[in-house]
Amino acid sequence: MKQFALVAYDYTDEGALNRRLACREPHLEGLRNLYRSGNFVSGGVVLNDEGKMIGSNAHFRFATREDLEAWLAQEPYMTERVWEQVDIREVKLFDPSI
Repeated sequence: MKQFALVAYDYTDEGALNRRLACREPHLEGLRNLYRSGNFVSGGVVLNDEGKMIGSNAHFRFATREDLEAWLAQEPYMTERVWEQVDIREVKLFDPSI
């Protein structure tokens, strides 16, 4: 399985935070499902200097970049216009158990 790092920044318009909060539970449930299938490794929210949510970061395992892109196409934070800018890079995560 390939490993990927995702950093996504939210839209900055007046309704952006409300859109994030409105679809947060479906977003988190999707991540829980990805975790159960072995695709989600870790992640969380990106905060600005005032502690306001402005984006997300996460690590994933997928067989291919295309598989990750297929997941991303149906991810609520994409379909509901929460994430405006998404950067995805293939990475090699450190495994401290080895």
